[in-house]
Parts: sequence; structure tokens; C-alpha cells
Amino acid sequence: MGTLATDKHPLEPHAEKALDRLKHEVADDLGLDDDIHDRGWENMTTREVGKIGGTMVHRLVKKAESDLSHKKK
Repeated sequence: MGTLATDKHPLEPHAEKALDRLKHEVADDLGLDDDIHDRGWENMTTREVGKIGGTMVHRLVKKAESDLSHKKK
């Protein structure tokens, strides 16, 4: 397992594309995909990108918990 990330790159480099797909999937689910397309990521509000990031974390934790519970069986 890697150390804490100190930059904007994932700890597992091979996961970067999957995380990017998840980011866009979450933005789409939250109805923010058109805003991102029209304004770009750099012009999204802190609230909007926070909502995307928070939802990503929620989904990743849920997946990790599911994976862990299946390992114990």
C-alpha cells in the first residue's frame, strides 16, 4: 500500500482512468455533466466539485466495504 497522496495523483497509478470515469459518472448522476461541459472543471463552484468528490468517496467506501465483506465469507 502506498503513502498518503501529496499531489493530485492517485496512490495507485493504474487506477487513474477508473477514478476519472467514476468522476464523470457521478457528475452525470448529479446532473452536473452539462455544467462541466459548458463551463469546464475550473469554473465549477466549490460546492459542486465538493458534491462530486463526496459522492465519489461514498461510492468508493461502499465498494471497499462490499469487497471486504465478501473476503471474510
